Amino acid sequence: MPRLPRLTPDTAVGASRDLLADLVSRHGQIGDMVSTMAHSPAVLGGYLQLSRAMGRAKLDRKISERISIAVQALQGCKLCLDAHVSAARAMGVDEDEIERAHAGTSADPAIAAIITLALQIYREPTSITDEQVIALRAHGYSDRAIADVVGVVALNILTGAFNLLAGLTPGAGLTAGSDTGA
Repeated sequence: MPRLPRLTPDTAVGASRDLLADLVSRHGQIGDMVSTMAHSPAVLGGYLQLSRAMGRAKLDRKISERISIAVQALQGCKLCLDAHVSAARAMGVDEDEIERAHAGTSADPAIAAIITLALQIYREPTSITDEQVIALRAHGYSDRAIADVVGVVALNILTGAFNLLAGLTPGAGLTAGSDTGA
């Protein structure tokens, strides 16, 4: 059961009303997470900006979704986890790789290395080493792609923590989506 009610452009106030009205006019509908985030225009605005920025990331989307699965498997946001698993499947990531991502790894050593980095950023960023970054470069990752991992993790922490606080879970008529959902 959601702990915070959804808001609409009619029920939101101030900057949140404007943000929601803009989203509705551009997308037609908005997801439960976004409509609930509208209780805080700072959180909603920050989420929308980070989400848009990460849409321009250099990190391959299939890898980004596997990182998101690994982070959400730890964080415990079922709504986010389901959304990222669905997105990974839609991109053609096979079930074995999705299961490996749940466990925080991949059969591909380069993808396993970047997932490991993401989980360190989530759990203990002080444990990241120079050698680890050098190894990521040797796997073919650019410095930009390596830096993008921080954004992917941050976006997952934000959405997962918000959904857990708000009590948003799969089912119960809730909708997940891209930058206007979960």
